[in-house]
Amino acid sequence: MTDTAKAMTVTTMAALVLVTAYSVALGGNGWLWFAWVVLGMVTLGMVTARER
Repeated sequence: MTDTAKAMTVTTMAALVLVTAYSVALGGNGWLWFAWVVLGMVTLGMVTARER
């Protein structure tokens, strides 16, 4: 895995923690979860593309 893919993975996991904390503290927000899913899909695409 390249450095860029590793950084993106760390960013995605940090975003998951932040979205979860926001949801626990202030209630769920569908747009935040949607944005996190999109970020996760982009990260997965980067990791998969870099491995080939």
